[in-house]
Amino acid sequence: MIKNWDKIKIYDLSIPTSHLTPPWPTYEPLQVKFFKRLAPNGANGQLITTSNHVGTHLDGPLHFDTAGRDIASLELDKLVGPGVVVDLSDIAEDWSIYTPEDVMERADVREGDILFINTGYHKYGFDQPEADERRYMLRHPGPSLDFIPWLKKMKIKYLAVDCGSADHPMNTKIRDWEPGEAAACDKVMKERYGKGLNEMYPWPDVYQAMHIQLFPKPDEMIHVECIGGQIDEVLGRRMILGTFPWKFQYGESAFCRCVAFEEID
Repeated sequence: MIKNWDKIKIYDLSIPTSHLTPPWPTYEPLQVKFFKRLAPNGANGQLITTSNHVGTHLDGPLHFDTAGRDIASLELDKLVGPGVVVDLSDIAEDWSIYTPEDVMERADVREGDILFINTGYHKYGFDQPEADERRYMLRHPGPSLDFIPWLKKMKIKYLAVDCGSADHPMNTKIRDWEPGEAAACDKVMKERYGKGLNEMYPWPDVYQAMHIQLFPKPDEMIHVECIGGQIDEVLGRRMILGTFPWKFQYGESAFCRCVAFEEID
């Protein structure tokens, strides 16, 4: 029996999942319908059709690696453990880029941690007062390219982000799908960083690097996208962090629930 369980507070860091939750661009949205009802069937039953990339979800190794493990193969102790919730919202702007230094200046990150990143862009989630799907999916901040070797050096178990992707949105296929957004981003980057979009993220060399360069073994450094919930209540804190997907055999990714555990006096 776990001692002092009555002194553990649990924070829900997940967003709601429904037919209104936007999927990652071009992915199938969640659809739900009743196939039986209390009258006349004596019970309610629902049928869902969906892709795995809707709401808070864990991208598994198989998502970007044909030889990668499925969701069911992931050990629970890989998904639960000590970590930190870093708050980058003070420097987050549309298409901004954050660095390892930005993270280390704001949080006590230790080797082997689980890293949850708050950009603040969860405030643009579909169920929030400032809801803005285009900002949430197309303009959120993303990591610099040196973030990848830093994650490997720190042996981060996995990370989670409060926006549409762990990659910068313009280092994904969104760059091709939304040329107007890409042009606007290019202008912003030249003004802000003195380099254009393809200089900051040169294609095809570093395309979707947070997925392609981290998911395969030996790193198998996966991530959760679209966290939120009570995240503003735990910013900057070291806690036990957990991600709980369903045991999805042959699943490349999965819906999940992210939580933080706090021991209270």
